[in-house]
Amino acid sequence: MSGIPLSIVVAVAKNGVIGRDNDLPWRIPSDLKNFKATTLGKPVIMGRKTWDSLPRKPLPGRANFVVSRSVTALEGAQVFSDADDAVEAARKVAVKDGASEVCLIGGAALYAALLPAVSRIHLTEVDLEPEGDAHFPMLNPLEWREVSAERFNPAPGDDAGFVARVLERV
Repeated sequence: MSGIPLSIVVAVAKNGVIGRDNDLPWRIPSDLKNFKATTLGKPVIMGRKTWDSLPRKPLPGRANFVVSRSVTALEGAQVFSDADDAVEAARKVAVKDGASEVCLIGGAALYAALLPAVSRIHLTEVDLEPEGDAHFPMLNPLEWREVSAERFNPAPGDDAGFVARVLERV
């Protein structure tokens, strides 16, 4: 099953912030559309706090996997106490469904724990420096190469512009 890549999908502010009070510290509908396009039809893995923060559960059109030490069952998701077990189960679903990757969508602790197993990062760099209590782990630039980048200026309703990058492990 390890042939299916594990990818991170994340929006990160210029100062490394990815969250505040279990929510995004910005409103950027343009990036949410990008997130949906990137993850639709693919298994998504998240921590329980990320699950709790979703406005609609489960994320539609995606198999939802939640890693939690405190919860054993959630309607619409498969729950695992071990992150590696969640990745293995998500890869099996990806093979069955013909998905090209498994998407890890947060939060900070899960990103840090699984980063060594990740081969691709869908990185949205947000043009803001908000206060926050959740940060993305530092990446070693020698381990990653950029394969694409696209700038998005703020659309009506967006708090900021952003750059959507795809990084692959070298």
